[in-house]
Amino acid sequence: MKEKRLKLSWKKWLNYQSIVRQVPFLFFLAFLAVVYIYNGHTADKTVRKINAMAKEVKELQWEYKNLKSEVMFRSKPSELSKALQPLGLSELNETPYVLKDSLESYMANVQ
Repeated sequence: MKEKRLKLSWKKWLNYQSIVRQVPFLFFLAFLAVVYIYNGHTADKTVRKINAMAKEVKELQWEYKNLKSEVMFRSKPSELSKALQPLGLSELNETPYVLKDSLESYMANVQ
């Protein structure tokens, strides 16, 4: 008798009206599955972008450090003098002249 009840209960679940009543819920589950898949793809795409940006930042940091060391090397006084030799410029061997504005001395004498 219990077996008949179980068979009847399954028939009750599998009739046309109960299936039609469940269609909106099945659509909702399908929609959730699509959203879940979309979210996974978006997350993967974002991770790929982050990795690409991290690689680019690493390359730019290396380039910055390389250029900075090159500038530091070329700005040394010995390197500057070597670079300016072809132009005919050299380091001063005597003290520089101090230039005074004649207007300042005139104003100091007037007062």
